[in-house]
Amino acid sequence: MTSKPVLLLALGNESRGDDALGPLLARRLHAWLTSTGRDSAVEIIEEFQLQIEHTLDLKGRDLVLFVDAGEGTRPPFDFFAARAGATVGYTTHAVAPEALLGLYARVHAAAPPPAFILCLAGEGFELGEPLSATAATHLEAGFTFCQRLFDSPSLPSWQASCNEPIHVGRTPIA
Repeated sequence: MTSKPVLLLALGNESRGDDALGPLLARRLHAWLTSTGRDSAVEIIEEFQLQIEHTLDLKGRDLVLFVDAGEGTRPPFDFFAARAGATVGYTTHAVAPEALLGLYARVHAAAPPPAFILCLAGEGFELGEPLSATAATHLEAGFTFCQRLFDSPSLPSWQASCNEPIHVGRTPIA
């Protein structure tokens, strides 16, 4: 089976307030992609957190989009290119997107596919809390933004959409 060219990895825990932003956006996008016939080019995977095994999901992709909620993120969201980073130790079970890209390069002895991070601003991440009203507005902004991304799923188009070439200070919720 061949992979769809674009992969969206949505991260988050729906029982932790605004951490639900990733999965909620993924479901909205899935419905929209299906209704517009774009679902043949995009695979969506929802997870609580990234694992080393996700390097296998990256194989054969033209573009990868990681979606997560972030604490201290500039509202309504940040969108930036992900750079392969240092790998994780043997004792961790959660992996940052940049570390996953670094692991991909190491495990597969090849450059990872171009990847981007959409970090939606959240404000409340307590267990049992609902999505905040503020996060709901950020979800809408992220959905509209992703519609534009998937209207033109190409590396130059996504690079042109970045709000910063390299972002520092992002704190996604693990």
